[in-house]
Amino acid sequence: MEFTAQDLCNFLNGKLEGDPSVKVYKPAKIEEAAEGDASFLANEKYTPFAYTTKASVLIVNENIVFDKHIHPTIIRVKDAYASIAILLDQYKSINKRNNGIETYAYISPKSTVGKNAHVGAFSYVSDDVKLGDDVQILPHVFIGKNVSVGNNTILFPGVMLLDDCVVGNNCIINANAVIGSEGFGFVPTEDGSYKKIAQTGNVVIEDNVEIGSNSTIDRATMGSTFIRKGVKIDNLVQIAHNVEVGENTVIAAQSGIAGSTKVGKNCVIGGQVGIVGHLTIADGTKINAQSGLAKSIKTPNTALTGSPAFEFALSMRSQVVYKKLPELYQKILDLEKELIELRAKN
Repeated sequence: MEFTAQDLCNFLNGKLEGDPSVKVYKPAKIEEAAEGDASFLANEKYTPFAYTTKASVLIVNENIVFDKHIHPTIIRVKDAYASIAILLDQYKSINKRNNGIETYAYISPKSTVGKNAHVGAFSYVSDDVKLGDDVQILPHVFIGKNVSVGNNTILFPGVMLLDDCVVGNNCIINANAVIGSEGFGFVPTEDGSYKKIAQTGNVVIEDNVEIGSNSTIDRATMGSTFIRKGVKIDNLVQIAHNVEVGENTVIAAQSGIAGSTKVGKNCVIGGQVGIVGHLTIADGTKINAQSGLAKSIKTPNTALTGSPAFEFALSMRSQVVYKKLPELYQKILDLEKELIELRAKN
């Protein structure tokens, strides 16, 4: 990546102070940046680094005031943090994009590949697959039969995208994620053993979804497991068969959602949260890390914590009481003693 400060300013729709011709090649943290780097300042705690950084360009919030001269060319924007996110995305897309089909990749002649698509070495594309334009299939990816992958989607190494699954546009599926694996469906028999229930459905992932490394999303028993548009899923997350995750919900690492649960829009699920099956979770629900949810949530924008999870505000009040339990217990003992003494006198 090579930009002048003026190019960068125009790209970010900012206001430039300093040398517009200075060149930058990569982004860097403000405390570690060198000549030729572009950095940013969004948190006031890092302001002292503005006077010592060697970055060539510094992206800052438009209202920040410096009390002495700084070395970098300044680009003022409405939101420096959002601007650096845009810059990082641009940098990654420029430096990571590949084109063409690499040696040792297999693509079934019954499948179609869109314009500017890339399929890395040792990847396998089965029959009747549709790969959209600008798709990036990195090495060692397996794509099963009758799968559809939308435009500008990236599958990182080791991804398993199994039969009949659908992935939308602008999605990112990180390394070793498994999409469309068999749902955990068994029925007990009279002799105490378990008979497997065939899982005949698929997984549908809508646009602008990101799925973390080593996460697993099971195919539906019948119908589809749905990951709606804008969902962000961290590493090591398990989503069971027939689950539906609503738009723009985020799920942190090591969480698990059991079968047929419906999670609403704009929910926030912390790390190591466990959610039992067949629940309905209202839009905007927030579940604190390590909570266990065992009942449906009907009121939107509820905050929950604990195991079993209950309302966050009540939990905080309960914790205050919990801390005082030894003191309260001693008071009860003292009162019992006084009561015994009063009874003895009477």
